[in-house]
Amino acid sequence: MIDISVSGLVKEFEVGKKILDGLTFQVDAGERVGLLGPNGCGKTTFLRILTGEVHPDEGDIVVAPNKRMGLISQIPVYPAGYTVEDVLDTAFLPLHEMEEEMTQLSQRMAEGESDSAVLSRYDKLSAAFQAGGGYETDTNKNKVCNGLSIPQDMRERPFDMLSGGEKTRVNLARLILEDTDILLLDEPTNHLDLRATEWLEEYLEKFKGTVLAVSHDRYFLDKVVKRVVEIQEGKAEFYSGNYSFYAVEKERRYEEKLRQYEKEQAKIQQLEKAAEQLRIWAYSGNDKIFKRAQSMEKRIERIRQTDKPKKDRKMAVRFGEREFRGDEVLSIKGLEKAFGERTLFAGVNLEVEGGERIALLGDNGTGKSTLIKIIMGEEEPDGGKLRKGPTVKVGYLPQIIHFDHPERTLVDTMLYDLDCTAQTARNRLATFKFRGEDVFKPVSALSGGEQSRLRLCMLMDSKINLLILDEPTNHLDIQSREWIEEAVEDYEGNLLFVSHDRYFIDRFATRIWMLENGAITDFKGTYQEYLSAKERGKFSVGRDDPGAPSSAGGGLRATPLSPEKKPKRPGGTKNLEKEVNAAERAVASAEEKMYDLEQAIQEASADYLKLQELYQQREALEDELAHLYAVWEGLAADLEEARG
Repeated sequence: MIDISVSGLVKEFEVGKKILDGLTFQVDAGERVGLLGPNGCGKTTFLRILTGEVHPDEGDIVVAPNKRMGLISQIPVYPAGYTVEDVLDTAFLPLHEMEEEMTQLSQRMAEGESDSAVLSRYDKLSAAFQAGGGYETDTNKNKVCNGLSIPQDMRERPFDMLSGGEKTRVNLARLILEDTDILLLDEPTNHLDLRATEWLEEYLEKFKGTVLAVSHDRYFLDKVVKRVVEIQEGKAEFYSGNYSFYAVEKERRYEEKLRQYEKEQAKIQQLEKAAEQLRIWAYSGNDKIFKRAQSMEKRIERIRQTDKPKKDRKMAVRFGEREFRGDEVLSIKGLEKAFGERTLFAGVNLEVEGGERIALLGDNGTGKSTLIKIIMGEEEPDGGKLRKGPTVKVGYLPQIIHFDHPERTLVDTMLYDLDCTAQTARNRLATFKFRGEDVFKPVSALSGGEQSRLRLCMLMDSKINLLILDEPTNHLDIQSREWIEEAVEDYEGNLLFVSHDRYFIDRFATRIWMLENGAITDFKGTYQEYLSAKERGKFSVGRDDPGAPSSAGGGLRATPLSPEKKPKRPGGTKNLEKEVNAAERAVASAEEKMYDLEQAIQEASADYLKLQELYQQREALEDELAHLYAVWEGLAADLEEARG
C-alpha cells in the first residue's frame, strides 16, 4: 500500500529558478526513507508542500486516507500560558474527551439512571479507552520524556519560554505520544544529545508506521533508513539502501556516467575528424561525399546523449600549523565549576600530550561547552588549575558564532581580520564556496551553517597546534561536513572537540572524555572501543596520578582491555582473494539490476498494476542484495585476518 505518492512536483520562488522540477517518487506503508540533498535543494520546501503549508506550482501529492501525519519542524501555536506538560497532554485529547464522557455517564448511573443505552455507551467508551492506552498515558509520557531528555523542571515551564531546540524536542515527544502513522522528520537530531538520539533510533526501529527523514546525521541515516531519495536539480534519484550504500553507489554511478561520457566524446571526435575530411573532399565537386558528410554529422548529434556528470569541487584547504615543542599540551588539576547550587564538575584531573585527538562527550547541559570556555579563558573556574604548554597556540571554532561587526560584508570582514588584499580575501572566500555577489552580503544575512563556514575560513590562516571545535558540524549539510572532515584529516596537531555527530567522532577520536554526573571518565581509545568496553562493563581503571580523586571526582583513565586474538585462517590468501572478487562481482551485478529496476519503476509511475509487479521484484532483489553483501563482508573480513 502506498502512503505518499508524489507526481511531477514543480515549485519556483524566483522566475526561471525551479527549486523542484518534476519531482516524482512514492513511499510505501512502513518504509523508512531518507530524503537527501545539499542545503537549498528543496527538501524543506517539499515537506512544507506535503503538510499543506506551501502550494506547488504543478504536480500532485496524495497521502493515504485516514493516515495521521506529523512534521517535527512544524511547531504548532499553543494558547498563552501553556506549560510543556500541557503541550504533551494535547497528544491525549481524544482519550481525555473519552474519559470526561465516561465520568459524566458514571455520574448519571450513580444517580440511579438505568437506561440500557447509557450502559452500552459506557462499555464502548471503556473498551476504546483501554485499547487506546488511556490507563498508561502517564507511564508512556514519562518514558518518552526520559528518552528525549525532557526533565520534570522543563515540563513545568511555559512552552513559550523554551529555546527553539527545546521546543523541537517537546514537539517530537508530542508526535511520538500521538502515535502518528507517518512521521516526517526534518533534522530530528540537531537538538538531541547522543543519549536522546540513540533513544530515538531505538524507538524508530520498533515504530510500525512510515518514516520520511531529512537529516545530515549520517550515523542516524545508516541506523534508520532503508532507502534514499536524493533531490538533485529538482528531480529524484533513487538508492535502495542506507546512507553508506548511497555514498558508495553515488560514486559508482558518477564514475560509470563519466566513462560513458568520455567514450561518447572519443567517438564524436573520431567522427568529427572523418566528417571534416569528407567535407574537404566534397569541395572538389563530389556531391555523394558531401551527403556522406551530412549523414555523419547527424549521426554525431544522435550520439550526444550523455551530459558530462557534475561533481562539486572539494575545498582545497588545510589548517595552518605551528610546530609544537615539548610533551605538555594541557594540564588540568582539581578543576571545578558550579552555577549556584548546581555543580557541573569537580575534581577534574587531566593531562594532554602532543598528537592526541580527544572527543568531549556528554548529555546536553552537563557542562561540555563550559569546560571549553574555561580552557579558552572565557570563563573562570571555581577551583583548580589549568595550564597550557608554553608553545601551544589555540585555534577555536565555537558552537555559537559571533562576529563583532555583523553589518560588514564577507569580503570586508576578511580584509579587517586578515589584513590582506581584496583579491586574496576573495580567493579565500571562493575556496569556501563564497563566490560572485555572495561576498558582498552582510555577515548578518548568512545562515548558521554559512557563518560557521566563514569563521572556519578565517581560522584556516592561523598557525595553530591545538584545534578546539565546539559542535563543528551543526547546521551543515553532508557535503560541508565532509569538507571540514577533510581539513581536520590533514591537520596533524592536537584536536579537542565537542560533537554529537557520531561519524565525526568515529573518524577522529583517539581518546574519549565522557562528562556525566559531575565527573569526567577519561578513556584511551576510539569511540567504538569505548562503547564496546562500556557495554561489557569492562574498564581497566586507574588514577591519573597518586593524588587523583576517586571516580566521583572525575579524574579517571579507562583503557580498553585487549580483545582475544582470533586464529588466522590456514592455507594462504589466494583462494580467499578469488572468493572476495567473485562476491564483489555478484554484488555489482545485483546493483546493476537494482538500478535498472528503479528506472523501470520511475517510468511506470502511472501504471498501478505494473508498479505492483516491479515492487515485488525490487523486494526480492533487496533480499538477494542483503545476502550478497553479508557474504562479501564476511569473506572480506576473513581476508583481512588471513593477511594479518
